[in-house]
Amino acid sequence: MTVDVLTHDEETAEAPVSAPAPASTPEVPASEVSTDEAAVTESASPASSEGSPEPAEEEAPKPKRGRPKGAATASTAKKTRTVELILTVTGTADGEWQAELKNGSKWVAKGLEIPAAAVSRAAKELHSDLSGPIDEVINQAREAQAAKVAALEAELEKAKQALAELDG
Repeated sequence: MTVDVLTHDEETAEAPVSAPAPASTPEVPASEVSTDEAAVTESASPASSEGSPEPAEEEAPKPKRGRPKGAATASTAKKTRTVELILTVTGTADGEWQAELKNGSKWVAKGLEIPAAAVSRAAKELHSDLSGPIDEVINQAREAQAAKVAALEAELEKAKQALAELDG
């Protein structure tokens, strides 16, 4: 059993809404109640420790000022639904890029070929920390392709000279 004791300020701010006390019973402030009187009040209450089946006819305690304690768990804020989309972009040293998109556990797209320029633009749009490393990979692939083109052009020139000697 709990006994709530109001301070003088709480009594004046929050007067209980109950029937007025009989004129013969003087009102005693809670600070002047002795422990003997509190014990008498506890023993005189209709609720017993055995838990009687009939409900006690006590008024609900007045809510205290401020937020109720349960307010932290019961939020009135609108909860947003999150969507898990996983976009995986992979590139090779030759400069070939592919994308895969997964929604939760379901594949939406797999093995889509993407131009390196589109990957570079998308990375710049997303964040500068992403665009730097991606641009380095793209530049390395560009240099490798330029070297390959130069080697093929040299081979083509040799093949043209060999053909000219055979015709000539």
